[in-house]
Amino acid sequence: MDCEIYRKPEYYWNREMSWISFDERILEEARDRSLPLFERLKFLAITASNLDEFFMVRVASIRDMMQAGIERKDIAGLTPREQLKQIVPRLQALMQAQYQTYNRSLLPALSAIHLEVISHYDKLTPSQAIAVDAYFEEHVYPVLTPMAMDSARPFPLIQNKALNIGLLIQKKDAKKSDELEFATVQVPSVLPRFFVLPDEGDDWQRVILLEEIIRKNIGKLFLGNKVICAHPYRITRDADMEIDEDDAEDLLKEIQRQLKKRQWGQVIRMEVEEGIHKKLLKILKEELDVKDENIYRLAGPLDLTFLMKMYGMRGYDDYKVSGYTPAAVPAMMNEDDIFTNIRKKDILLHHPYQTFDPVVEFIRQASVDPQVLAIKMTLYRVSGHSPIIGALAQAADNGKQVTVLVELKARFDEENNIGWAKMLEKAGCHVIYGLLGLKTHSKIALVVRKEDEGIRRYVHLGTGNYNDSTAKLYTDCGLLTCSAPIGEDATAVFNMLSGYSEPASWNRLIVAPIWMKKRFLQMIRRETDNAKDGKPAHIIAKMNSLCDPEIIAGLYAASAAGVKIELIIRGICCLKVGVPGISENITVRSIVGNFLEHARIFYFYNNGLEDVYMGSADWMPRNLNRRVEIVFPAEDPDIKAQVMHIVEIQLADTLKARILQPDCSYDRVDLRGKEKLCAQDFFCREAQHNARRPNPLKDNHIFIPAEPAEE
Repeated sequence: MDCEIYRKPEYYWNREMSWISFDERILEEARDRSLPLFERLKFLAITASNLDEFFMVRVASIRDMMQAGIERKDIAGLTPREQLKQIVPRLQALMQAQYQTYNRSLLPALSAIHLEVISHYDKLTPSQAIAVDAYFEEHVYPVLTPMAMDSARPFPLIQNKALNIGLLIQKKDAKKSDELEFATVQVPSVLPRFFVLPDEGDDWQRVILLEEIIRKNIGKLFLGNKVICAHPYRITRDADMEIDEDDAEDLLKEIQRQLKKRQWGQVIRMEVEEGIHKKLLKILKEELDVKDENIYRLAGPLDLTFLMKMYGMRGYDDYKVSGYTPAAVPAMMNEDDIFTNIRKKDILLHHPYQTFDPVVEFIRQASVDPQVLAIKMTLYRVSGHSPIIGALAQAADNGKQVTVLVELKARFDEENNIGWAKMLEKAGCHVIYGLLGLKTHSKIALVVRKEDEGIRRYVHLGTGNYNDSTAKLYTDCGLLTCSAPIGEDATAVFNMLSGYSEPASWNRLIVAPIWMKKRFLQMIRRETDNAKDGKPAHIIAKMNSLCDPEIIAGLYAASAAGVKIELIIRGICCLKVGVPGISENITVRSIVGNFLEHARIFYFYNNGLEDVYMGSADWMPRNLNRRVEIVFPAEDPDIKAQVMHIVEIQLADTLKARILQPDCSYDRVDLRGKEKLCAQDFFCREAQHNARRPNPLKDNHIFIPAEPAEE
């Protein structure tokens, strides 16, 4: 397919600008007065957490390229310097909008329900001040460590993302009134970020932030000296690890070393309180080597992620979305063991609408089943108290052959995964740390079982991590199967991961970086050719991000040929819609809701044969070229219908979907003449309905209307 004519920079949107747009869509949820108040707090906290990672990784990467003199242009034709010139004002506007939302919308709304965040110590009543001072003396003061800077003490190490209070101090023996010295105190992360004040006898609940408590009492740390000013500040450092795997004899040790370096990486952003003392700011700028354009003056508390902790406050359930309990999977609502149920028929799992328990049970039953000979699986991110890890350790103790690939390079989960890897090794599991130069992002578990008919392989394939905690928050799909062709492919995957042995051919699985991109381009080209021949042609793709230039060029060529293309992309989308003669047949929608959209689903009409795939890979260069990824087919007609039902409902969403416009903005769906439909709410109702009326003789999914009749 000659797609060079579709590679013009003006046909593409800068990746970083697209990501900022995604965080703006999350901020829209925080500003949406139709949502329960505490849900809005949660969304504002998410925007802050997202920005931290964006600065630490994406902005840091662009600055690194600038400092190295790299002038390579991105997909939209921008040099690193040009990218920064565009994104910095957008980031400044986004952070300003965050604090406008906090101050002008959320704080008044909290006051309306008699919950007050006291912004300054002086606003405390005498009895409250006594309680706060007592809390400081008993719980806070013993934890604090004041650090001064003078001729004998250099500027201290300021940790990444830690909240600090910077001070100017005048010593009692200072000869001049302007002889001021710098000191800093880290706000301890081991203590709650806010303190709930005692009841005043009214129906109000009041909290005060920890940094305000410390600021009021900070003179107690510098007795005999005069505190001229005290202001919170926070820095974000470059946290993108550079690991030379060719020179690293022991990958585990090298990653541990790189993790320590994150604490003193280059400062990418400094957040300070609006109105900070000029001399204090000058010292911080000079000592931390921060330029003015990287300083963000904020009109409110730094690090708004504390709002996620407020979300957990008790007594405010009326201001939250009712907690959802994942439904049982109808195909497993019987007395048979999990292997018997899988032999009956392939089983589709749809999380978090359906419980993640079958995945945990799959590994747990395998760990104790005397007929199971081996368990093999990949782990990218797992929960803090993972039952799967426990089951794998038990399996090894029971004499099973257990092989686990633990991806040590899972960003910001490296330390957690190092701990799991060591524990699994001690339990007797064979632990692999991944392939040289590649991240293993695929989600696959293989159980080898000896049965009367011979060896049978059971496989779980998923679009999300083996994490029982995030499985309650992320929307994902999984497939449980004992298909012989998929089982053979699963064995080949693990042989490749452990022994670098690539099979001569594959049956069903599409694997990156070997041939996944080539296969996707072939399927896109097939739809293009069918459209040119006057045949119906249709592509639907759901994913987190789309920024691979070859894939986008292929989609442009398909659109120009008349292929109908419907994309559901949660976050980054470098494709532009509505370009005359190029992308007029492409629509893009982003769904931001109570759950994080995470499943990857791909549909190709294929002249009526309708190919449907699910998998772990987005259409990004890193996923297609630099990661081990798996995309798997939905072959059973019922499974295929269930998967298509998922995307059809999402394409019909009118409440949480935003539609990409030709100017790269996102607009909500125009509801005129349309039924109100929230896809996530629909799936919750549907899963509960199906669990109440299981029919084990048919498929494990029953389609129901958006508004079910009362039963």
